[in-house]
Amino acid sequence: MCTVCGCGDAKVEGHAHSHDHDHAHPHDHDHGHDHGPDHHHDDDRHIHYGRGIAGVHVPGLSQSRIVQIERDILGHNNDFAGRNRAWAAEHGVLALNLVSSPGSGKTTLLCRTAEALKAKVPVAVIEGDQQTSFDADRIRATGIPALQVNTGKGCHLDAHMVESAIARLAPADDSVLFIENVGNLVCPAAFDLGEAYKVAILSVTEGEDKPLKYPDMFAAAGLMILNKIDLLPHTDFDVARCIDFARRVNPDIVVLQLSARTGEGFDQWLAWITEGRRRAVAERITALEAKLAAAKASLGTA
Repeated sequence: MCTVCGCGDAKVEGHAHSHDHDHAHPHDHDHGHDHGPDHHHDDDRHIHYGRGIAGVHVPGLSQSRIVQIERDILGHNNDFAGRNRAWAAEHGVLALNLVSSPGSGKTTLLCRTAEALKAKVPVAVIEGDQQTSFDADRIRATGIPALQVNTGKGCHLDAHMVESAIARLAPADDSVLFIENVGNLVCPAAFDLGEAYKVAILSVTEGEDKPLKYPDMFAAAGLMILNKIDLLPHTDFDVARCIDFARRVNPDIVVLQLSARTGEGFDQWLAWITEGRRRAVAERITALEAKLAAAKASLGTA
């Protein structure tokens, strides 16, 4: 179960908590049978399940219980994310979490990026999908090391999965690590993997309203890539409107427009990665110099 989006059966502390039981007793209990504050009718055409304090509806669980479960899950996840981030800082690795809906062109973007970078910098990929290794196979065909992580029924990668993948993949120092998340514009927004940035990829075939329909994802992203711009003449996608929507939920988001298929606009994407890697390497060197200075000072006072 992913309590952030409420998908799947609610399982709490190892057992299923169903809402379809029938009982009567005089005392109050936590799992109310009314709709609760998260179930709101704006009018006869709209039912809103995101108005409660949890922002999500899970049958049989109160809003306060959902909030507690989410805090527990995300708290554990953030512990692993912190370890991943510390590892990346220690090794000068720029880790990027690529997120999007299915079919946005993430893997095509990754393959072209790998081809462009592999002669210049070390690159590795963690590939997330529910099943199959098709995408990881495509990436390996470019000569880049890639590890497939299958999540089964899971709708996103989590930081523990990424920690395990890093241990298996062993990316080189001063490298770029791409993490291609499961195609989903909801759940990956809440799960920190220890990345430097979330990169939200939106193709022009999906519609410019996505940043407002899935605001958590675009609020969490440091960069939005508008992909498949070669198809703009064949769509009614409004680029300016899409960027405006994205900046309504995240005023600081950087926006790049490119085509992973033709390469148009690709130089800006590669320049953005190169600058991010330069900062990661510089921070690693600064940290090493500080450790060395501290060690010398310690020896001098011994």
